[in-house]
Parts: sequence; C-alpha cells; structure tokens
Amino acid sequence: MTYLTHRLRTLYEGDTDRAHRFRYGLLAFDLATLLFIVVSSFMPREPLVEGVDVLIGVAVTADFLSRLAICPRPGREFLRPTTWADLAAIASFLAPIVGEGAGFLRILRTLRLLRTYQLLDRLRADFPFFRRNEEVIIAAVNLAVFVFVMTGIVFATQHGRNPAIGNYVDALYFTVTSLTTTGYGDVTLHGTGGRLVSVVVMICGVTLFLRLAQVLFRPYKVRFPCPTCGLQRHETDAVHCKACGTGLNIPDEGAY
Repeated sequence: MTYLTHRLRTLYEGDTDRAHRFRYGLLAFDLATLLFIVVSSFMPREPLVEGVDVLIGVAVTADFLSRLAICPRPGREFLRPTTWADLAAIASFLAPIVGEGAGFLRILRTLRLLRTYQLLDRLRADFPFFRRNEEVIIAAVNLAVFVFVMTGIVFATQHGRNPAIGNYVDALYFTVTSLTTTGYGDVTLHGTGGRLVSVVVMICGVTLFLRLAQVLFRPYKVRFPCPTCGLQRHETDAVHCKACGTGLNIPDEGAY
C-alpha cells in the first residue's frame, strides 16, 4: 500500500477526528452541489456557471478516483449503481458544452447522500436526534433524492418542447403532484416517453412516500443489536429480546 493510498483510506474509513471532519465536509459538499444544481437551472449558461460546473466536476472526479483507489477490488465497484451515477455526473459537470440537454445527470450525485456506513455511524454517535430518528431521516432522504432525480429527468426531457415546463420549479411541481397522486392536470408530459416518466414517478414515488409515512407513524423503537440473534430494534423499555429472549442492556440517552 502506497503512502497516498494509506492517507486516503485513513480519511475515508478512519476513526480519527480529522477523518470525521473530512467525511462531514464531503456531505456538506454534496449538499452545496445539490443547491448549485437547483439554482443554476434558473441561470443562463454563462462562462461563470460553466466554470463552476468544471470545478465541481474536478472535485467529484477526485472523490471518485480516491474511493476507487482504496477499494480492495476496484472492478466490483462498477457493479454498483452509485458508481455509474458518479460517472454520469462527472461527465455532465466536465462537459458544460452539452448545455441543459444532459444537465439532469448532475443531480445523480445526490445518490451518494448518506450512503457510507462510516458517515452513518458518526451521525449516530454525534447527534442524538439522528440516532432517535434515523429511519425517518433516511426514508426522507431517499424520497428527496428520488424527487430531485426525477425532477431533473422531467426538466431535461421536456424543457424547450413542453411549454408547461419552463424551469426547474415547473418540473419539481409536476413531480410532486404526480408523486402525491394529486394530478391537477395543469402540467402534463408529452409523448410516450413523458407518459413512461409519469408512470415511474407515480409508482416509485408513492412507494417511497408510503415508506416515509410508515416509519413516521410506527411506534418508536431504539436501535440496539441483540448479542444472540442480532435483532436491531426493540421497545424502549425492553429487558429481553422479543425474538430469542436474551437479556438486553439497552443504554439510555444519559449513557452517551
């Protein structure tokens, strides 16, 4: 293992304060990138915007290559959807000349949000609110990522051809009304491709929406792995695992 690879592995997978700050920095970068994608959709394709595109593309490329360098079997990474999403986002950021036609590919970068076990472990340790509401937060993030990805696809496929889709907000409005099955009918997608996109939004979106509702209204449980059977979630006052009967010693918030 080279010195550089060792340093990268320490940052991406280590348990030091510096590694934790680095991974929080990556999360902040992803959120800032998402904000830029939304804001820039309202702006003309000027040199400044395209320059920021390229800078973000360089940063995303560096992150992608770093992750690949520390992977024990790099070839297997290309079997993951997030890897191809990263490659599509990189291509879009580094090729601003493609304009809005492939701009929606940038939104695929959001698939990386909260996708590393190290970051999730750190969020559990640092934030009691996240620890108590992890399932709700992750379900909400999954729904938000889906909404932004589908909004990008709607905007890319309909902008310039559909007078009802004039900007990113119009595409977001259509996605949300379709996802919630409200269907006001004031915005519709043209062509067979548009109808297929609508079907995907309704079927997948409703599924994710119901998942969020499920975890919101389900009785609250604490996360604590049973030492015998591994059951992860238990009632707050449980003293025995309901699956195997093993005695539990679940710490309360005062133990953190």
